Amino acid sequence: MSATILSASGIHKSFKMGQHVLNVLRGVDLEVGEGEILAIVGASGVGKSTLLHILGALDRPDSGSVLFDSQEVFRMSDDGLARFRNRTVGFVFQFHHLLPEFTAVENVMMPGLIAGDSTESCREKARKLLREVRLVERGEHKPGELSGGEQQRVAVARALMNDPRIVLADEPSGNLDKTSGEELHGLIQELRETRRQTFVIVTHNEKLAESSDRVVELEEGKAHVVC
Repeated sequence: MSATILSASGIHKSFKMGQHVLNVLRGVDLEVGEGEILAIVGASGVGKSTLLHILGALDRPDSGSVLFDSQEVFRMSDDGLARFRNRTVGFVFQFHHLLPEFTAVENVMMPGLIAGDSTESCREKARKLLREVRLVERGEHKPGELSGGEQQRVAVARALMNDPRIVLADEPSGNLDKTSGEELHGLIQELRETRRQTFVIVTHNEKLAESSDRVVELEEGKAHVVC
């Protein structure tokens, strides 16, 4: 594995369900190498998405630490965490979460605009990113005019808008047909090669997991390296 970019240690997370407490993560340890594609697999409900949200600072663990470039993420202020999520982490979800009233270009621009970059520079960069994901000719179309695979490629371009150090993807091909899913998997591999982009991907897709550099399985609240 290349130099570690992100590490999690002793991650615990539980949820209160009425009068019961559900212990989802029970001391997860995990390391991610720079430029690596790491797949996280496991049965439904085992806590894969919960772990991904903690790694991306969308949620806090009950205990444990997440280090990014040796900096403790959850010691940041709320503003610092917001900047970390916007500038350092890219997110891709199973359902693309594109804004339906905006074009593909405008959707890709959003993280840059939130970060305070100029509209002109964001638009130029968004077009370049759409070219990278082979959708530049669809840039002025709204999400409802795009196929599911095209919408997810727009979501990938949006995730790359602020040149994140790491992209976290939660079942990115889970809502796609076989052909679109395979195209998305190929795109992820391509972006790793051309950008040396780091990906952590939660997936049930065996082919996507097998094409990753390493596979980690969550089971009974712990992480085990499969291969």
